[in-house]
Parts: sequence; structure tokens; C-alpha cells
Amino acid sequence: MGVDDKFQEFVAFVKLQYPNKDFIGLHEPVFIGNERKYVMDAIDSTFVSSVGAYVNRFEEMMAQITGAKYAIAIVNGTNALHMALLLNHVTIGDEVLSQALTFIATANAISYIGARPVFIDVDKDTLGMSPISLKDFLTEYGERRDNGFTYNKLTGKKIAACVPMHTFGLPCRIDEIALICEEWGIPLIEDAAESLGSYYKDKHTGVFGKVGVFSFNGNKTVTCGGGGALITDDETIAKRAKHLTTQAKVPHKWEFVHDEIGYNYRMPNLNAALACAQLEQLGLFVKNKRVLAGKYNELSGKLGISFSKETLYSKSNYWLNSLILDNFDERNYFLEFTNSRGVMTRPVWELMNRLPMFGTCQTDNLENSIWLADRVVNVPSGFRT
Repeated sequence: MGVDDKFQEFVAFVKLQYPNKDFIGLHEPVFIGNERKYVMDAIDSTFVSSVGAYVNRFEEMMAQITGAKYAIAIVNGTNALHMALLLNHVTIGDEVLSQALTFIATANAISYIGARPVFIDVDKDTLGMSPISLKDFLTEYGERRDNGFTYNKLTGKKIAACVPMHTFGLPCRIDEIALICEEWGIPLIEDAAESLGSYYKDKHTGVFGKVGVFSFNGNKTVTCGGGGALITDDETIAKRAKHLTTQAKVPHKWEFVHDEIGYNYRMPNLNAALACAQLEQLGLFVKNKRVLAGKYNELSGKLGISFSKETLYSKSNYWLNSLILDNFDERNYFLEFTNSRGVMTRPVWELMNRLPMFGTCQTDNLENSIWLADRVVNVPSGFRT
């Protein structure tokens, strides 16, 4: 079968999954539950800002879904990650280990503090941080000092945190990463922005480190337009997160007293109302998406194209399904072929170290990251009615 024939069969398959549409988006939101009811209820209550019953309900639902003891509603995923770094005492001049194959928000949040990312390679099968690469980097450059912290022998800077990401909802080998971070005394913060509904060894993503963060942007499995969440089992971190995200206001019936620099990061009740309705349907959404992933896996095998699927011990929400083409030229031809025929496909993000803001950041060899960046494409992954 020639390349054009393969790609045409792929386009026909996608159009069969989403019939009667002139253009098929990558991941469109779907509102088929109580969204309108809850949003109108929030409007009628007049509590539409960061205080309201739906904010509290959202936090309770997120704690129940993930198995975390505490969940804090945040205005978006990027701010949730920024807050997670602050709560783990990352400060100006520190270094944070992350991955080059990630969305810009991960590196941006590190930069908001004045810290600097260091980019570690990923595994080809999970698309997430490689524990082998992490261990190799720390063995070569890490120095555990008497104060309990780990420093980078090359730069002399403290390695203040490690932020792996569960790429496209595929869980990385987070338990191995957690053990390495524990050995080196490095706080683990999970960027679980894309993995709501994903599990690794029967535990929800986001609960393996000190803090986990999620996103509810318009293109996520569950959306409230914008929105984020921070989860933790640490009561002190949870209380401090709520305090800092409400402008560090000291509770009082009428006085406006603030005891430190805070942030206007609380999720509005209006967004939380939409999120609660969406969370009620998480199981339905994930089941629907997993069926689609199974169909993609079967089709890709028939066409001789690699499909990124969950690894041993993991259960993915398959937020965005991804194919791995043979090479960079075939990837580009696939993108042109599909998009010109009304099927949205997208390449993986530009590697962070190739962006001008992060071009001088330290990296390991990024062998797998570079290989994947030349080949990975995302394909339509939304809910099928």
C-alpha cells in the first residue's frame, strides 16, 4: 500500500468516527450533562467569582476522583504548577529538572519564579520523563550535600524540584522517578495536566509526588473553559495553597489584612459549576476515548504506522491519540495531507531547548526527545456521540 493510500484510508476512518462534519477538530469539548443547569444555578446564586458552593464541590470531587486527601481549585493549570513550585520552596536561581518534550506551560511556570529548567530525556514508549535518563543525569551531575539538598556540580545551583509530565495522558514510569527523587532529596511535582482519568499501578496520576497539578482548558478531557487544580496529601501544603491563591488574605468578617505576597489564582464559581458537571461524566468520557484508542491501534497496525499506547501497569485516558511516522518528511506530508482534507492533525510541541527563551538551558543528549519530535503527530481524539 502506497503512502497516499494509507493516509487516505486514515482520513476515511476518522470521518467515519465523526460523521456529518466538514471539519474534524483535534479535541472539541462536549456538553451533554448538567453543564447548563449548574452554570445557570451559579449565575442565579450571584456567586460567580472565587467563592461559591461549586468551588467547594469541585475540590471535593477532585479529591475523591484522584484519591488525594486535598484538592485546591486554581484558575488554570499553569498557575497551579507555578503554585506547586512555590509551595515546594523553589526560588530564584534554583534549577528544576523537567523534560524538553512538553507543553510550554511547564517551562514557563518554572521561569515565573526565576528558576531555570534542566531538560531530561523521555522514554519512547511513554513520551514522558525517562527514569534511566534521570538517574544517569543525577549520577553524573548531582551532588548531595550535608544540608540535605542536591546541587548541580556543573552549575553549582540547587536542584530544587523535579517535574515530569504524563504526556497526552499516557502515564510515565512515575514510581521509578519518585524513588530516584526520594534518594536524592528532590521534591517531586507531577505535571498531570493532561492525565485526568489516567492511572499507574492502580493509583491516579498526580498522587505519586508531593503535589500534582491538572488542567481544565477548553481542549482537555474535562473542561471548564479554563481552570486548574492542585492535589496533595499534605495538609500544611493544602492550607498554604488555599491561602496564597486567595491573595494571602487573613480570614476576617470585614477587615482586609494580607500577611504576605499572594496570588489571585482561585477558580471562579462559574467555571467550577461547569467543571462539576463535566467531572460527573469523566468515566463516560474516558470509556469513549479508550474505545477510540483501540480503533486507532487496530487501524495503525493494519496501515503499518506506530501508535502510542499505554504501557505495562498503566491505564491511559488517551486524551490525545498520537501516531509515530517513519521520519520527519513523512510526518510533514501526513500533516499536509490530513489537514487539507478536513481532518485536523498536529505535530508534537517544539522541544523546549529549541525555543529562544530556553536555548541555553542544560540538557542531557535528548536522543529520544529529538527522535519523537521529528515523528509524532496528534490525531482527532474527541468524544464521539
